[in-house]
Amino acid sequence: MYLVHAHLALPPGEQLPPDIAALVRSAISAGDRVEHVAVHIRPGSGLTLGFYVLAGGLEEAEERAVRVCDRLLREVPQLATARLTGAGVPLMPLAFAPQPVD
Repeated sequence: MYLVHAHLALPPGEQLPPDIAALVRSAISAGDRVEHVAVHIRPGSGLTLGFYVLAGGLEEAEERAVRVCDRLLREVPQLATARLTGAGVPLMPLAFAPQPVD
């Protein structure tokens, strides 16, 4: 399973409805192979969807998340004016990288 963040932008001044998380989650189908979606509204006119995707590899997970986003933008009326600005697996900060032992 991979966590893929998809970043959506809305036109300036456009507001998302308070139930956008429920709307997005209800539009996910079993064929999407998405186990869970975390929905984060960003300040301004943005939205980040965190897809927990079942996939055989990183590239497949990112491609699957993009396809799901494309479908959500077509099928969820409240996202009709949004555009996908990026999608990818978030990288861990260097603080979590193994540190050499003296």
